[in-house]
Amino acid sequence: MSALLPLLQARIAAEGPMTVAEYMTWCLLHPQHGYYTTRDPLGAKGDFTTAPEISQMFGELLGLALAQSWLDQGRPARFVLAELGPGRGTLMADALRAMRGVPGLLDAAELHLVEASPALRAEQAARLGDHAPVWHDSLADLPEAPLFLIANEFFDALPVRQFLRDGNGWRERVVGWHEGALSFGLTDIAPQAALEHRLAGTQQGDLVETCAPAAALTQEIGRRIAAHGGAALLVDYGSWGSLGDTLQAVRAHQKTGPLDTPGDADLTAHVDFCALAAAAAPAQVSWLTAQGVFLERLGITERARALAAGLTGAALDTHIRAHRRLTHPDEMGSLFKVLGLYGPGTATPPGLDA
Repeated sequence: MSALLPLLQARIAAEGPMTVAEYMTWCLLHPQHGYYTTRDPLGAKGDFTTAPEISQMFGELLGLALAQSWLDQGRPARFVLAELGPGRGTLMADALRAMRGVPGLLDAAELHLVEASPALRAEQAARLGDHAPVWHDSLADLPEAPLFLIANEFFDALPVRQFLRDGNGWRERVVGWHEGALSFGLTDIAPQAALEHRLAGTQQGDLVETCAPAAALTQEIGRRIAAHGGAALLVDYGSWGSLGDTLQAVRAHQKTGPLDTPGDADLTAHVDFCALAAAAAPAQVSWLTAQGVFLERLGITERARALAAGLTGAALDTHIRAHRRLTHPDEMGSLFKVLGLYGPGTATPPGLDA
């Protein structure tokens, strides 16, 4: 049985059903039994695999895209190079290796990592220690300076609230305890000021998700970029707008029920890029671009061919499959999207032009 389950039962018994956002926060970040605070979830021995773990090409190309934005913005002499949720540090290690070829860039960069997991901080230190990283619990703790930032599969793990339309009001989906198990329920109908704009585009019974932490983070990123310069690449799975239940759980690379093993499975929801774009002002926002298109524009096929020249047999087969997995529409190429933020009056980050 999940070690977190009796704690959730006690919390619900004492205070009543919890919002989906509160449930996600308990499951992912509980100090003793939270999913992210107790393990390295990545790779074959973990529960899921992200793009940087599939191929070095992903991190290299994102690093070079930020490097070009740094050049386009006049080579700031000091800037914050940041990543939100850096995983094992693989993406940033690949990005920094590619950035070495840009004169002066690494001398100007100060590496900052926003990471809640002690286990993953240790992994990051092993890979990135030579670059003197500074860790933070919060984006708000970053220095005020030009900001060049990457967030890959970070926003999807932020807690969402779910609302079911009922007439001109909304019932919030909550997690309670029923017949010896966690179960979903609904609150009474109530107006939701934050969802007034969704009445025009939804019907009776539609479910929408909101993510206040994602909006707040994007607002802070946008403020810093507008004030000091820089660029951000936000890469995640999702769409332009939220409609439908996208809460999902993954354990041992297999989908499972979100309530089945609290604290022992990854919980995510699709990112509403429309909400992120709205929150980013006064920074500029790029077109939302499919990951496959973005990577092809940055030259992933040429890079793949160069790497393939030194490979044979199983290693070559793995490399070819990695390129396909990152770019093909039937794999990650269309499901994952890229949104760029950049300063007013500066060039759109590479790969994100209309």
